[in-house]
Amino acid sequence: MKGINKYIDHTNINKKATRKDIEKTCDEALKYQFHGVCVNPEWVKTVATKLKGSGVKTVVLIDPPIGDSGHSQRLKWCQKAKKEGADELDIVINVPDVKHGRFDKVLGDLREICRVQDTKVIIGSGYLTDEEIAKASQIVKKAGAICVKTATYNDPLENRELAEKARHLKIMKKNAPGLLIKASGNIRTLSDIKEMIKAGADIVGTSSGVSMILESEGKKTEKQKPAGY
Repeated sequence: MKGINKYIDHTNINKKATRKDIEKTCDEALKYQFHGVCVNPEWVKTVATKLKGSGVKTVVLIDPPIGDSGHSQRLKWCQKAKKEGADELDIVINVPDVKHGRFDKVLGDLREICRVQDTKVIIGSGYLTDEEIAKASQIVKKAGAICVKTATYNDPLENRELAEKARHLKIMKKNAPGLLIKASGNIRTLSDIKEMIKAGADIVGTSSGVSMILESEGKKTEKQKPAGY
């Protein structure tokens, strides 16, 4: 099994984050060689510059928390992020469209976005029924994404038990075979991430990556201030 570090998208999506905060997040990711650093769009250039040549990916969160912006605006954000150095897009599916069964519209939106850059699609699983999670995962695969992801901030999944989060991952994995699966939403401890990996997660979005690594090494950890996940 790969090391815990390689599962982690080290995340800082705090709206009050400063350049110093974002650079610290990048320095931590470089030190521990995390999978990626996930930030809001305004920080893509900063992160891409800091991580250049390191193998740590620059990941950008697009259209949280429910993906309800217009298609043309979403596409522009994605194109801009790629131009500024993003390696991967973490874009939220249009949750209201999924809830209203507008699946052709959802697919059309995501297909065009997935042509821009490697895309991980956040389905907002805490808002969805099991059937909707399955359908959304199928659409994400059909659209050409590389990964289907559970949630972002303000998703009801944040406040649910770990077992419920694991159950969502299993539904996603079953309905999007061959795609990477990303877990997120208040995953804070070493035992949390191990549970997500056991349930099928290939990537985990968290702002607690450093404390997880220190915990895995048997070292005392300071309480980290959440930076979005």
